[in-house]
Amino acid sequence: MRRRISYIILLLSLCSLGATAQNGSVKITLRSGDVIVYQDTDYDSVRIVKHLRLDDEVSVGVKVYLTGKKSVDYIAVKAEINTPEPPTPPEPDDNNINRNKYRGKLLEYPKLSTDSVMNLLIIKETSQYGITYSLEWDCNKKANRWTVYQLHDGNNMNNVSRKDDFKEDPDIPYQYRTKLSDYSGSGFSRGHLCPSSDRLCSREQNSQTFYLSNMQPQWQAHNGGLWNNLEALVRKWDNSSFRDTLYIVKAATIDDANIKQYTSSGLIVPKYFYMAILCVKNHQYKAIGLWTEHKNESDSNKNYGDYAISIDELERRTGIDFFCNLPDDIEEEVESQTITDQVLSTWQISRTK
Repeated sequence: MRRRISYIILLLSLCSLGATAQNGSVKITLRSGDVIVYQDTDYDSVRIVKHLRLDDEVSVGVKVYLTGKKSVDYIAVKAEINTPEPPTPPEPDDNNINRNKYRGKLLEYPKLSTDSVMNLLIIKETSQYGITYSLEWDCNKKANRWTVYQLHDGNNMNNVSRKDDFKEDPDIPYQYRTKLSDYSGSGFSRGHLCPSSDRLCSREQNSQTFYLSNMQPQWQAHNGGLWNNLEALVRKWDNSSFRDTLYIVKAATIDDANIKQYTSSGLIVPKYFYMAILCVKNHQYKAIGLWTEHKNESDSNKNYGDYAISIDELERRTGIDFFCNLPDDIEEEVESQTITDQVLSTWQISRTK
């Protein structure tokens, strides 16, 4: 099982502690002074807890998932947990100067936010099919910054039907997560980023696409119209003759300059929805951006090249560094390519003349 650290809310018994990790072990110091050590073989994963209570005190703790057993919880009212930075990985031969340093090393990941306290990296995965998708959540804005995932021969099976079980994301602290009631009567759909139709390989993975953290408020005219059509376009590329792997970013603008409005419950309604797609075939790379204005009206235009832009242009519009984990020379080449009709033909799409 992949070991990772994330933030969650735990409603557990209280005890003051500190925790460090050394040589693959987890060391927990309790208020009494007793020290508990879990060796690498003792546990599957560890979650560090940190959230603000209503009185602005920081509550922190540790949840240890023991190997083959139940989890053990330690939490504190007032405590500092000093976890060391992961060791710096060796410099790669490609001299990739803008890659993500520790987490988010997969090719689909954009540059992670520098706000490591209020922005959460959340990974949804299953034991059978691996990572379902990953997302970055902005707690201050209660909004998804982006969702990313891969499509390849190992996860493009249609084994199940749509689960349709919308739910809150327990990996986000309660006060920062979106809730089902936020959408009720809002006039907006719960618009998927990683779509249900891209995760039909298993019931568990399909169910994970229905976490509200994987959604943005969308007018249904956009969600079921142009956005749905563009998602179908991407699925058309999901075959081994076109790609080895597609690395996909789906997102909407939540920066202050590109907010359309707010729902009655205060959720951001983005002004634009967009995609960034990296295709790898036989060690050859190409990338394209798709940019749509979020409007409460149908758009029947099937010349999808009209929405295509370069990744460089997409980065300029959003301020996000996409595909930063590529070697710098490949990143520069694929992101700067002008979207000409010849380029569009390689993506099997056209635009209005």
